[in-house]
Amino acid sequence: MFRKNKYKKACIIGLGKSGRAVAQLLADNGYEVLISEETAIQEPALLKLPAGVRVETGGHTQAVFQSDFIVKSPGIFPKSPVLLECKKRKIPVFSELETALAFMPKGVRVFAVTGTNGKTTTTALLGEILDEHCRQTGRGARVFVCGNIGTPVSLIVPELKPGDNLVIEVSSYQLEDSTYFRPQYACILNVTPDHLDHHGGLKNYIKAKMRIFKNQREKDVLVLNGADTACAQAAQKAPSEVFAFSTHPKHLLKTDVFFDGDEMIFSAGHQLRPPHLKGIHNVENAMAAALMALEAGVPAATVQSVFDRFTTMEHRIEQFAYHRGVTYVNDSKATNVDSTVTALKSFPAAKHIWLILGGRDKGFPYTELLPYLKTRCKQVLTIGEAMDKIEKDLAGFPLTRCFDLKRAAEYAFANAQKGDVVLLSPACSSFDQFKSFEHRGQVFKQLINALVFAARTDGKN
Repeated sequence: MFRKNKYKKACIIGLGKSGRAVAQLLADNGYEVLISEETAIQEPALLKLPAGVRVETGGHTQAVFQSDFIVKSPGIFPKSPVLLECKKRKIPVFSELETALAFMPKGVRVFAVTGTNGKTTTTALLGEILDEHCRQTGRGARVFVCGNIGTPVSLIVPELKPGDNLVIEVSSYQLEDSTYFRPQYACILNVTPDHLDHHGGLKNYIKAKMRIFKNQREKDVLVLNGADTACAQAAQKAPSEVFAFSTHPKHLLKTDVFFDGDEMIFSAGHQLRPPHLKGIHNVENAMAAALMALEAGVPAATVQSVFDRFTTMEHRIEQFAYHRGVTYVNDSKATNVDSTVTALKSFPAAKHIWLILGGRDKGFPYTELLPYLKTRCKQVLTIGEAMDKIEKDLAGFPLTRCFDLKRAAEYAFANAQKGDVVLLSPACSSFDQFKSFEHRGQVFKQLINALVFAARTDGKN
């Protein structure tokens, strides 16, 4: 367990956003900090690192092994040579999440959300609900939303005061190195194959997800998907009180809320309308957020008021443009096959979707898409490093190789007809051609909006 007073020399592996944030936190608390980055960076000073923090780029030197402990950035492979050498030398390795929380004051309520899909929407919903409740009660408690949703925990912790609420979106990358993490309120939305290249297989991926409840206590709360096999297995091991949700008629756990097609019906007696978000998966996200909030003492009326005003999130089945009867949808957050299936299921079973697929492959087959492609898609436009594998897995379905997002956007814009949908839902990570899924989604929207503007300027409405 990370103890604030035990170590004083820290090494951060990785110069990403969370690495820089935890470096700032440690430096502000009197630690001697080194950031070690394998990639060569021309001008690391431009990253505005805290004063006194040393940086090495272009490889890891012996200075790494002179540290008292290591903080591993989430994206670093667990079996990278530098980490294996650290463990061989018995240098403790902690996650940014666990390191940051060691500096959190007592009396802060921690809510954590994980799952293969739906984490960001659920985290944002829960944060909105808790924030509304704090405003209504007027007791001065605050809500901070952070983690994998975009803001590192290390940036938030210095702002926290007793009585505040910390809502964290937690990825499997963050959980795999968080041995002592204990949220009072935790949620696992679903577990389907993802990040298998990073974790070395599905078993290790599931094991990482299950760390979210490992240290919970009897009076803590764990919310699970009652129709998910891994969640059902987790319920047998959880030391905390388990609450389950499900939209499926057949489920593996006794559920505390179900959906009747119109309202979410809770065993506690509440009936709530879900938010105006596309897809049955968003009903499940709302169920999970509601269960956590209700168990935290939020009135059902407050939950409903937030549901009534909550709108689509950027990069998650986001309908951002409509031109000549064609709808353009940005689902860049779909970085695995299951997410793309979810997006396709959000549209009627009519062959009207032009699907942009591809990026950096994550180690699972694309054949699972075929039943949905055959009932919903006109054509698949492939991009990025995974083109060959996608085209092999989807052989026989109409495919056009576009290489990059610009050509895919232009091809779809030129060929889509009234009633069609152009959907970016790549089923791959973005790191072959983009900085992040957010960057990919923003570029897609810029490309389409520019094409729409040009068409309207030319009078081709």
